[in-house]
Amino acid sequence: MKTKETKQKDMVKNKKPRLSIYERYIKRFLDVSLSLFALIVLSPIFLIIAIVLKCTLKKNIVFSQYRPGKNGVPFKLYKFRSMTNALNEKGELLPDEKRLTKFGAFLRKMNLDELPQLINIIKGDMSIIGPRPRLIKDMVFYDEKVMRAYSIRPGLSGLSQVTGGRSKSSWEEIFEKDLEYVDNVTFFNDLKILIKTIFIMFTPKGRCGNSNTSYREYYYADYLIKTGKISQEEYAQGIKLANQIIHNAQNKSKTKQNLPIVEMHEITSYYEDN
Repeated sequence: MKTKETKQKDMVKNKKPRLSIYERYIKRFLDVSLSLFALIVLSPIFLIIAIVLKCTLKKNIVFSQYRPGKNGVPFKLYKFRSMTNALNEKGELLPDEKRLTKFGAFLRKMNLDELPQLINIIKGDMSIIGPRPRLIKDMVFYDEKVMRAYSIRPGLSGLSQVTGGRSKSSWEEIFEKDLEYVDNVTFFNDLKILIKTIFIMFTPKGRCGNSNTSYREYYYADYLIKTGKISQEEYAQGIKLANQIIHNAQNKSKTKQNLPIVEMHEITSYYEDN
């Protein structure tokens, strides 16, 4: 079992080099400027989607969920709601495919459900380009190497998304691309990813990327349990830990919510050492 000192040394070795001028100043300026411009230009589409969702769902039209942000700090990610909250006779949520509405399926197919994340970018939760913010139940199983991908703001799109990460790449390949991006954050890399993202959005094959179309197990935690990399007990403990992190974020507990990567690793490393 690793000691605390050894783990912290490992994390120090995995730290990013000193930030470039682009990362420190220009990237954030472009994020805010471009997102504000996109909100203005796309405001008619926002309005149309809002009206249709309000008429069909008759409830909150925006879905929010806590996701891992920079340095593992949870934040509320926003999406247009694409599913109902339909329950079975036991009071449990029905499977996703049974709750997905026709209009919601259209929004997902065209990636329009992601538009509210422009607000996340303006708020500083996200960047236009960066590793995608996945589920907290997945993050609790990341090792210190993978957690390094969360040393920066997550993105609306990223390197792994434009190189098969939406449905075709394995989890190992996705993490490799996320880490490759973290080590090479430049204006030209971001521009290339943005151009590829726009191209993919208008390519029919590029639009597939959900739990029904994925070639791999869609959630990392589920992949680990189904491939025998963790036990059922470890999976249950991970879900419990994820729920606790979300609970702390909901209560805005600064001492628990604002966990730097080293402290977050102290929690997640439980699954490696036990």
